[in-house]
Amino acid sequence: MEVLNFTHLNGKAIRIMYSHRDPSVRKSGSGNIFIKILDKAIDQKALHDTFSTFGNILSCRIATDSSGQSKGYGFVQYDAEESAQKAIEKLKDMLLNDKQVYVGPFLRKQERELVVDKTKFTNVFVKNLSESTTYDDLNKTFSEFGTVTSACDEGC
Repeated sequence: MEVLNFTHLNGKAIRIMYSHRDPSVRKSGSGNIFIKILDKAIDQKALHDTFSTFGNILSCRIATDSSGQSKGYGFVQYDAEESAQKAIEKLKDMLLNDKQVYVGPFLRKQERELVVDKTKFTNVFVKNLSESTTYDDLNKTFSEFGTVTSACDEGC
């Protein structure tokens, strides 16, 4: 694994890892982190080398398009949740190839949607207002739905 991992075979970097017959660890998401805003030049080996200092990596992958180009995000799964937490703490907002990357826990799509559903957006954009509309007009119209903390024109 040490010698052949990430070597190129027929134009693609191969990945070698231990086979885990029980898929429960992989499917649980435990120890799995998500990295985005990756520079397109960062390959799987560079990602693996950067994250391996925090623990034993079970899987490391950069998402690519059909031509093999990086999509700018990837995943690392550790064998222990503690390693993932340590990597998130130490590497969040770090610069990789002069780009500030996001490192956080991996969330499945349905988990991400639950987080978005709970997010309370409080800013609204109102268009097609008359030139004569005042802050008081807006406050009077919108205050029945909650406290208006600010209102401004397109210059703010």
